[in-house]
Amino acid sequence: MAGLHFYDFHPTLSDFQVEILAGLSSRQKTIAPKFFYDAEGSQLFDRICELPEYYLTRTEIGLLERYGDQIAGAVGPEAVLFELGSGSSRKIRLLLDALRPVSYVPIDISKHHLRVAAKALASDYPWLEIHAVCADYAGSWNLPPSLEGQRRIVFFPGSSIGNLTPGEAAALLKRIARLVGDGGGLLIGVDLVKNVDVLEAAYNDRQKVTEAFNKNLLVRINRELDADFRVDRFDHLAFYNPELDRIEMHLASPEAQSVRIADRTIRMAAGETIHTENSHKYSLASFRRLALRTGFRPGKVWIDPEGLFSIHYLSA
Repeated sequence: MAGLHFYDFHPTLSDFQVEILAGLSSRQKTIAPKFFYDAEGSQLFDRICELPEYYLTRTEIGLLERYGDQIAGAVGPEAVLFELGSGSSRKIRLLLDALRPVSYVPIDISKHHLRVAAKALASDYPWLEIHAVCADYAGSWNLPPSLEGQRRIVFFPGSSIGNLTPGEAAALLKRIARLVGDGGGLLIGVDLVKNVDVLEAAYNDRQKVTEAFNKNLLVRINRELDADFRVDRFDHLAFYNPELDRIEMHLASPEAQSVRIADRTIRMAAGETIHTENSHKYSLASFRRLALRTGFRPGKVWIDPEGLFSIHYLSA
């Protein structure tokens, strides 16, 4: 076995409290979507990926299965492969088989999920050196020293780029361009603009798994920050915003209420919401423009027959 190494840059509880209080004190109350992924949230997201309404995961997996050889040809051999937001590592197995990288670096904020997935991969791919990094990939973490000087490829699946505002997305892509450097590249999944009914159904499933995923944020805050959210007094709200080409997900308070977190009282008016996630959708042209502005050269793109989802390869 080549080896499994684990690096822990997980945000501290005090960091969590500071960010939560700052977001809930804003004019539009917010909770960053990175906080969805405690152990329960990660499990709920895995269930979301299996839902009939949630086309994103199965469509991206289908593209990786269908075009794996073409993707491997575009990416090239002998690279260190990073994955941002690796989750349960289902998709990466298709890339590992096709690319056979020299090392694999999964980066994920969910510590338990990352450990379990990394151990399973180390067992199934004994030839592969794995450096698992528990961190907010948009935050602060250090590159394992043994990976210096090697060609780098980043895999950023699931259209997670869509969770970021255009400004945040540009900043992250610039950071990735610096990470991979000359000769490196980015393989990225991007959800496409499509029929509103298809989009809204994907975030309002009939089994209400996405609702449980959204409300689990409040459960987590109650548990970790000793807050007193009444979870049953919030409604799951997800809709398409056509002006910004994005799905917005909120937790809506149908009545006036107050919540205690640490020594702070957060008051909510009737009808007020906590904005928990965006999922921006792109056209091929709009995403290529974004890539060009951030230090990448657009290359090949793979799209499913229904035009739901795309995978781009960008050269740095």
